[in-house]
Amino acid sequence: MRRMIFAGVASIVFILSAEAGAATLTVKAHLSGKDEVPPSSAHGAGELSGQVDTDTQLLTYRVTYKALTGPATAAGFSGPATRGKVGASIYAVLDASSPISGEARLTDDQLGQLHKGLWYFNVATAANPNGEIRGQLRLENADLQNPSQPPSFGTQHMPASLNNR
Repeated sequence: MRRMIFAGVASIVFILSAEAGAATLTVKAHLSGKDEVPPSSAHGAGELSGQVDTDTQLLTYRVTYKALTGPATAAGFSGPATRGKVGASIYAVLDASSPISGEARLTDDQLGQLHKGLWYFNVATAANPNGEIRGQLRLENADLQNPSQPPSFGTQHMPASLNNR
């Protein structure tokens, strides 16, 4: 009987720990000309929203924009670069017309860069071939912004005897 109880408890702990390891990160960015490098005087604006499944490392995203100086000629993710710096192209989209949606599988390094805020999304036009609007990606999940630490899932409310094991 004790073995059955132990096996049952061990199974539950294993299942909970596997589920606790995966999380969904919410990614957002506001795109504007003032965030371009150098800043663009264009009045276009846009929004990026997306999610990253940390188990599969799949980024799914949607970008909308308006009021560009002309049709978008290119768009995509770039980095690693902080705000005000220029990075390399990471993922270019095939069709830059709004709305843009897609997915990309991230490497461990890319996921780490995303956690650190080192990616941005850029939309270019003929008038601004290096970029008309840009937005630095940020994580909305404050508890999940440090990839080296597992998410906390409220363990601060557990009894000290369970929390310190």
